[in-house]
Amino acid sequence: MASVEECREALVKLVAQFDEIDEQDRAKHVVERTVSCRVSDLDVTFHGRLHHGGLDPFTEEPPANGKPAEVKLTIVSDDLIALVDGELDLARALLGGRVKIDASFGDLLRLRRLL
Repeated sequence: MASVEECREALVKLVAQFDEIDEQDRAKHVVERTVSCRVSDLDVTFHGRLHHGGLDPFTEEPPANGKPAEVKLTIVSDDLIALVDGELDLARALLGGRVKIDASFGDLLRLRRLL
C-alpha cells in the first residue's frame, strides 16, 4: 500500500501530464468540472478542478462551496500510482473494477479522449 504522500506526488505528476496535452485538444474536450479522487485504502480524498487551462493541483481540502464533485474517481493507492505512471491501463482498470468513475456519460467520453 502506498502512502498518502506518494499519492500526493502521483497527483502532482498527473497535473503535469495533463498540462502537456495540446491546448487545442483541451479546448475541444474539456468543460469545467470539479474532480475528486478518493483513495479508498487510505481513506483520503483529494479535490481538484478541471478547466480549459488545465487541471488545478489537488488538495485534501474540500471545495468551499460544499458541493460534491462532478467527476468522482475511486481507486486504491497502488493503482493510482500505477495509473499515473502508465503501468495500468485506465480502460482495463475500469472494466476490471479496480477504478470507479462516477460522472455523466458525456464527461466520461470527454475524459476518454484526453487520457
